[in-house]
Amino acid sequence: MSERRVPQVNNRNKDLTQGSILDKVLLFAIPLALTSMLQQLFNATDVAVVGKFASAYAMAAVGSNAPVVSLMVNSFVGLSIGANAVIARAIGAKDRNSARRAVHTAMAIALISGVFVAVIGNLVSRPIIGLLGVPAEVFEYSLKYLRIYFTGMPFIMLYNFEAAIFRSNGNTRTPLVCLTIGGVLNVAANLFFVLVLGMDVDGVAIATVMSNGVSSMLLLYFLCREKSVITVSPRRIRIYSRELGSIIRIGVPSAMQSMVFSVSNLCVQSAINSLGPAVMAASSAAFNIEIFVFFIIDAFTQTSVTFVGQNYGAREYERCRLVVKRILIVCWCVTMAASILVLLTMRQLLGLFTDDPQIIELGVVRVSILMYSETLNVVLGTLTGALRGLGKSMIPAVITFVGVCGTRITWVFTGFKIYHSWTSLMLVFPASWGISAVIIAVMYLRTRDRMLPVGPAENTGRT
Repeated sequence: MSERRVPQVNNRNKDLTQGSILDKVLLFAIPLALTSMLQQLFNATDVAVVGKFASAYAMAAVGSNAPVVSLMVNSFVGLSIGANAVIARAIGAKDRNSARRAVHTAMAIALISGVFVAVIGNLVSRPIIGLLGVPAEVFEYSLKYLRIYFTGMPFIMLYNFEAAIFRSNGNTRTPLVCLTIGGVLNVAANLFFVLVLGMDVDGVAIATVMSNGVSSMLLLYFLCREKSVITVSPRRIRIYSRELGSIIRIGVPSAMQSMVFSVSNLCVQSAINSLGPAVMAASSAAFNIEIFVFFIIDAFTQTSVTFVGQNYGAREYERCRLVVKRILIVCWCVTMAASILVLLTMRQLLGLFTDDPQIIELGVVRVSILMYSETLNVVLGTLTGALRGLGKSMIPAVITFVGVCGTRITWVFTGFKIYHSWTSLMLVFPASWGISAVIIAVMYLRTRDRMLPVGPAENTGRT
C-alpha cells in the first residue's frame, strides 16, 4: 500500500494546492521563463559569435540546424513533460512512493534517450541536411555543427528531465541557477574557441556541449541532496513499469506534438533555404529574437501542467478552473508587453547578429509578422498545458497535427509555390496558430466541463 503523507516542503518547493493562485503562478513562471530566455540567449551567442567573427555561411549553418535539433530533441523531451505531470499529480495526491518511483523512472528515461538520440543523430546528420536543401557553400558547416551538437545530447536530455522533476515540486529557481552557471561558461568558451583558437561552428558547438554538461551535473548534484519527495538516489534509478506507463500516456502525445511542430518547421526551413543564404541568415537572427517571447508563453504552458496536475491530483477541481483562467490572463498581458518591446527594438536587436543591412531588413519582416500574432499562441499554449495536467495529452497532439502541421505543410507545397516570397512564407505561422487556438479552446471547454465539475470545494485559493 502506498504511503500517503504530506511531502516535505522547503522554501523552494511549493504546495500549489493551497493559498492564493496569482502570486504562486508568477513566482513559478518567471524563473521558468528566465531559464528558457537565458538558455536561448546563450545559444544565440553561437549565432552572434560566428556571425561577427567567422562568416555569414557559418551563421547560416547554425541557424539552419535549429529545426533539425528541435525535431530530435523534442522526440524525447515531450516525455519530460509527461514526467512533470505524473510527479505533480502524485505530489498533489500525497502519494510519496509513486512520486519517488516516477522521479527515478524519469532519470532512467533521460539517460537512455540521451544516448539513443546521440547515436541516431550522428548517423542521420548528413542525409537530413541533404533533405533540407542546404546550399553547397553552407553544407559542411551545417554537418560539422550538427554532429558535435548531437554528441552532447545525453547532457541535454538529462538537464530537461531534471528540470521537469524540480518543476513538478514547484521549484523553478534551482534550474535557473544551474543554467546560468553553464551559460556563462558557454559564452566564455564561444569567444575562446572562435577568437583565440580560430575555430568556427565546431568551436561554438563544443562550447554548447560543455555548458550543457555543467548544467546537468549541477542539477544532478542538487537532486541528490534534495530533502523532499523528489530526491534522487543513483542506486534507485531504474524503470518502474506503472510510472513508466503513466509517463508514456502523457509524454508520448506531448512528444508527438513537439515533433509535429518540428516536422512542420523543417518544411518551412526547407522553403527558407530555397530563398538563399541571405534569407537563411536573416531567419536565423530573427528566430533568436522572437523566440524570447515564445519562451514566456512556454513558461506559462509548463505552469499550467504543474498547477493543474497538482490540483487535479488533490481533487481541487474548482481551483483547477481558476488556475487556467489566471494563467490565460497573466500570460496574455505579459506576452503583449514583450511583443511590443521587441517590435520597438527589433532593428537594434538584429544588428547584434549582423552588420549587413539586407539581412537586417529581411529579419524585420519575420519578427514583425510573428510579434503581431504571438498572442494567438497564448491560448494554444496555456490550454495545451492545462489538458496535459489533466492527463489528456492526446487532444492537443491531434490538434497540433491538424492545425499546425497541416496548415504549414499545405501552404509550403501549395500557396508558397505560387507566391514564392519571404512574406508569404512567414504568414503561415499566424495562420496555423489561429486555427489551432480556436480548436483547442473548444476541446478544452468540453474536457473541463466533464472532468472538473462545478461545486463546493475547499482551498480554492481565490485572489
